[in-house]
Formats: sequence, structure tokens, C-alpha cells
Amino acid sequence: MPKAFPASPSQRAYVGTYTGSDNHGEGIYIFDLDPATGALKNRKLAATTTSPSWIALHPNKRFLYAVNEGDKSGSVTAFAVDAASGALRQLNAVSSHGSAPCHLSFDPSGKFALVANYVSGTIAVLPIKPDGSLGEATDVQTHTGVAGAPNGATHAPKGSFTTIGHDAPHAHFIQPDVKGHFILAVDLGQDRIYTYRLDSAAGKLAQQTTTSIPTGDGPRHLAFHPNGEWIYAITEQASTVIFFQYDQNSGSLTSQQTVSALPEGFAGSSYGSEISMHSNGKWLYVTNRLHDSIGAYSIGADGHLTHIGHVPTLGDYPRHTNIDPTGRYFFVCNQKGDNVTSYRINPQTGALTSTGHYTAAGTPACIIFA
Repeated sequence: MPKAFPASPSQRAYVGTYTGSDNHGEGIYIFDLDPATGALKNRKLAATTTSPSWIALHPNKRFLYAVNEGDKSGSVTAFAVDAASGALRQLNAVSSHGSAPCHLSFDPSGKFALVANYVSGTIAVLPIKPDGSLGEATDVQTHTGVAGAPNGATHAPKGSFTTIGHDAPHAHFIQPDVKGHFILAVDLGQDRIYTYRLDSAAGKLAQQTTTSIPTGDGPRHLAFHPNGEWIYAITEQASTVIFFQYDQNSGSLTSQQTVSALPEGFAGSSYGSEISMHSNGKWLYVTNRLHDSIGAYSIGADGHLTHIGHVPTLGDYPRHTNIDPTGRYFFVCNQKGDNVTSYRINPQTGALTSTGHYTAAGTPACIIFA
């Protein structure tokens, strides 16, 4: 069981990990973040729960929610956060209404948790009660229809063998747009981005439109520019970044630019994993699994991307990344390397430089900051 927590600095990091016989994590860990060095210190086990591969802190900072990807039936667990120590106390767990839940966010009002279930290709709306516990789903949407090309990505690098994920619909991401007008859900298997309206009174989703991605490319996650008008997608099978102009009135997306997430001239197999937007809206970062690298890009006045450079993740199979609240440090969860690495962000150029810190964490999957 997690140990009691002494009071700690106000800057904290939580890391969700994969658990079970083939993994090395035990649940959700908490660290103190040293703002002077970017080091994560004083690791403690905050909660034991099954494969919390995606964790999210509620906007009010009082509650934390974790998908339980390892549960056969799929579930989401709610925790209360102790304000003084950051310790977690489990409130309840409910069905995610699908298998292998992999992403979670909140509606603009903070009254609902939105969940994407990868294997079943479903998304669900879960009400959040005043005490932070979760209620039963108010809506479940099942993605149906033809999956993308099973024989490879349209924009795959030369010599790539990344053909997985297109056997069926696979919901991989769900999040409101910047203004909270629409909910966007990404389906990797279908090569589609869905746009929904959310009835915040009833907790019901109404599909508005879909945007198609080049077949087989496998969209995974989105990053929203602070201006609300630009959206960037990382593709898993093609290892590309797609820049979209976003219509905030209709929820439609129009492709403007596609660039490789890999260094120029790369040949072979790699999987795009995460995409992170800096809070200043000037820089965008993407990670590549197998190639195990971070690509940095500057964002121009028209939203187009220019390559800054690539650096190694200094670990194996980067799954999730995040930028600390100060905007000074970039963190990578190296899933198969059992560590979290950190980088300084150059305040003038956005380029990354390793801090030299390696933080042990068994099979890390997701990192967030309080």
C-alpha cells in the first residue's frame, strides 16, 4: 500500500505506469519537481491501481483520474488529491464502456470525464459527482465503418513495416477544442478525426463531422494551438505531423501541411507516439518509438512548421511527454527503459538539451504536473 506523505513543495509530478507480470510499474507515483534543475526527486507510490496508462488532473486540482488499460473490461478510477502532500485516496472506479481505455480528458465545465477506448473503438462520457467520484456513463459512442489500409501507411518512411492498428476502429484520443465548442476524437484504425457537440446538461454527444487522414497513416493524438485555430496531429504508422486549419464554428479541419516526425533521410520502421504544444504557442514537440527520438519544430506566423532539430530520448520506447508548468523543461516517459528523462527548453529557440537526469520509474506511460 502507498505510504503516508510528508508535506512537499508545490510543484509535483505524477507518473502513471503499466502494471502486471510483463511490466515493472505498481500504479501511480508522485515526485517532487526541482524547478532549478528539472530533476524529479523523492519518488513515492501514490496509488496502486491496474495499468494507469493515462492520468489527468481535474481543473479544480482536487481530483485525479486514471484509465485502467490493463482491466479486461476497461475502467476509470477516481482519486481525491490531498492538497498538502499530493497523496491520492481512491474514491471509486466505473466501467469505461470499452476495452483498453487509453486517453481521458474533461469537458469545459469539468462536469464530465471523456474517455477513449482503444480496442473496442468506443468513447464514453462519465459524469463527475460533486465529491469527485464518477457516475455511470451518460453516453457511449461506437465508431463503426471500414478501417484504414491494413498493408501500410500512405506516408510511411521507406522500408517501414508498421502495419498494425488497422484491423478495426481504435479510438485513441478525445478532448475539447480550445474554446470548448466541440469535442474531438481520434480513431487510429479508421484514419479519422471525429467532431462532436456535447450537451453539457444531459452529457450526450452529437456527431457533427469527420475528417479523413491519408489511409493507413494512423492518427494518434492532437495538439491544440492556444489561438484555437490550429490543430496538429501525430500519426503513429506514418510518423508524420499534420497541421490543420480549424473552423471553430463548424468543427471541421482542413489540412495545410504534412512534415515527417523523423529526421530527414530516415528509412525503416518507427512509430509516432506523442505530440506536445508549448504554452507560448511557438514550439511543437513530437516523439518517435523505435527511433527513440524527439523532434522539435517552430510554429510560424501562419501556423506552418519548421524543423528545429532532433535529440535522442536517452531511453527505450518513448510513450508520453509533457512540459512542466514553467515551460522550462520537457519530460519523456521511456516505457521500455523504465525511466523518465528531462530536457531544458531553450527560451529563445525552443531547442532541447538533456538535463542529465534519469528518473527510475517502472514501465512509465504518462506524466502530468500539479
